[in-house]
Amino acid sequence: MEPMFLRDVEAKPAEGELAGLINRLKEQGAPIPQIWHLFKFKPEATEHLARFTQEIMRGPSPLAPGMRELIAAFTSRRNDCPF
Repeated sequence: MEPMFLRDVEAKPAEGELAGLINRLKEQGAPIPQIWHLFKFKPEATEHLARFTQEIMRGPSPLAPGMRELIAAFTSRRNDCPF
């Protein structure tokens, strides 16, 4: 994955639970979702987005969580965005 345009955002050390997730991905050599850099840079500004995403993907719905993940993956692929 190409580096972000705002390198200071990407370089800021993560804290808390997100730090553990990012460190595990780095250890595995896996790409880090770029939105995670925004989450770690401004956690107070992105907290609502994380809650919204969890509610949409895991909250009550006529669609199973797996189907919602599949729709998100399909949409991301169509937008040429890694999922």
